[in-house]
Amino acid sequence: MTKVTQEEIAHFRSQLADYPSALQALQVLEDCEGDLEDAAIALAIRAGQQPEIANSDWLGILARKCRSLICRRELRDDLLNGNFAEIVPYLATSNLCPDLLATPVMMYVMRQGANDFCHPLDPLL
Repeated sequence: MTKVTQEEIAHFRSQLADYPSALQALQVLEDCEGDLEDAAIALAIRAGQQPEIANSDWLGILARKCRSLICRRELRDDLLNGNFAEIVPYLATSNLCPDLLATPVMMYVMRQGANDFCHPLDPLL
């Protein structure tokens, strides 16, 4: 279980205040008492997805599917500096990640560490 703090939620909320889907995702995360995986499953169901609940790394698998978008060179500085205001909407408009799941995916990446998460793609970029 990945627990997200109120401070982390507030950080995302301040950056994504103009993005309704992100605010909705953050509210669900608060309702789930900061449990990132539980919130992501609830949001996936709302988005019409059928997450593999038995797979404890379901959110990680989704994040890795989006890795090529998240770790793009032009987004890397924002990612490393914790600036998600451009990355979350960009990810949400892709066909890889449902709008409601873009924020939990970015929180997962933040928790993994941007460099560690993006490292497998570094030789390709």
